Amino acid sequence: MTVADDSGSGLDRFSGPQMESAAVSPANISSSTPGASRRDFLKAAAAVTLGFHGLKRLVAAPLEMQTSDGWSAPGFGPLKKDPQGLLDLPEGFSYHLFSRVGEKMDDGLLVPGKPDGMAAFAGPNGRTILVRNHELLSKWTELGPFGKGNELLAKVAPESLYDRGWNKTPCVGGTTTLVYNTREKKLEKHFLSLAGTQYNCAGGPTPWGSWITCEENTQRSDEEYEKDHGYPFEVAASAEIRLARPTPIKAMGRFRREAIAVDPKSGVVYQTEDVGDGIITRYVPNKPGELLAGGRLQALGIRDEPSRDTRNWLDDKTKKPLAEPFVANKRVAVRWIDLDDVESPEDDLRKRAVAAGAAMFARGEGMWFGNDAVYFACTNGGRIRAGQVWRYVPSPFEGTPRESEQPGMVELFIEPNDGALVENCDNLTVSPWGDLVLCEDGPRSQYLVGVTPSGGIYKLALNAGDIFEFAGSCFSPDGSTLFVNVQGSGRTYAITGPWEQRKA
Repeated sequence: MTVADDSGSGLDRFSGPQMESAAVSPANISSSTPGASRRDFLKAAAAVTLGFHGLKRLVAAPLEMQTSDGWSAPGFGPLKKDPQGLLDLPEGFSYHLFSRVGEKMDDGLLVPGKPDGMAAFAGPNGRTILVRNHELLSKWTELGPFGKGNELLAKVAPESLYDRGWNKTPCVGGTTTLVYNTREKKLEKHFLSLAGTQYNCAGGPTPWGSWITCEENTQRSDEEYEKDHGYPFEVAASAEIRLARPTPIKAMGRFRREAIAVDPKSGVVYQTEDVGDGIITRYVPNKPGELLAGGRLQALGIRDEPSRDTRNWLDDKTKKPLAEPFVANKRVAVRWIDLDDVESPEDDLRKRAVAAGAAMFARGEGMWFGNDAVYFACTNGGRIRAGQVWRYVPSPFEGTPRESEQPGMVELFIEPNDGALVENCDNLTVSPWGDLVLCEDGPRSQYLVGVTPSGGIYKLALNAGDIFEFAGSCFSPDGSTLFVNVQGSGRTYAITGPWEQRKA
């Protein structure tokens, strides 16, 4: 294993080779309204379809290679101990630590702490643009971009902050953008790209070249906060140093939103909610690619089982199932239930949805579109509450009146109920060869875990430096590099290696 430390300085079916053909040039994206036109959106979706054939060719690469030590599990072989004590990786892999909390950025601000969800986009001259969340509350100024006493706040125009906290306690969450050269393994630029939001946990990339960042917080305006929180915001993936206009997309609902995923064929946006009795929602925009133009918010329900509890939890005392267990690897038809009063001043959207027939999920967190499906993690679902991963296959008529003719299908993809396999998966992505890459957020050692399309599980990396969670896993557009954050220590890594040698 080789390591590099540059201490001086999301994508689904778009990750890997196909992202380059799918990306819309940042020049086509307005700084005030990141969404591109419908024509650009349809062009991007068509490019993605073409790029998917390239993904199939990558999957067909030699995956049956045997390792010299007789390793028989899927993946890349056993993890090797890192002499630097940071990341344990398989033989032949290396990492580059290229971003740390507190470093000075190109805009004069500081790299914020608690990096979380992230996605990669094709940038100019073969560069990779990363848009990265920071899960910060306003009181954590020592981890914010403006310094411990917000002494750098004057560098940001007032209109560029969503919530200035009555000029006393500005919100310090938001996003940063990083421009990375995968050929030279070098960070070339980084800057704040969204300011003044709260507890930005995950989000998701769009086919039109932007990142939707999500506030996992439903704080109402009061004497400390000027604005309500719990909304998504759109940030253009641009290499130009600038701040996005902080406009909440209120029609997508107000709740503890964790992540989103966009179906490039329909433009429908799927969303997770990080609460123990949460729901899965979708936003059907009036104009695909223009989320601020309004749309319908709906909740996922199991067609023949209204108000279904999918968590597979056991009663703490009797150890009996709280509801009939949801069987793994069995696809069931869904129905989508219209929701009203979506800004939910009482934060009761999920309760009203379940009462209307929506299914209940256990802490929906990471979500990604890939392999023609939406994958999402429920962090403490399952019999031992160690997590579940679900897969939703959209209808050919998704979001249209004909959807009932051939409804979308959902299945419980994996529920290991064994912490040694996967423990409390959080963020996730789909690799260029079709595997899932899960970020663990459990009580013990934290791993990056690979899951094959057939459900085989393998370890891809171990956070050997501390016990903080992995977050924000995503692949570069050229397929060479896996980026990932370690949230608690405020680090971002680039991992490279012989990806083509993945064993089935």
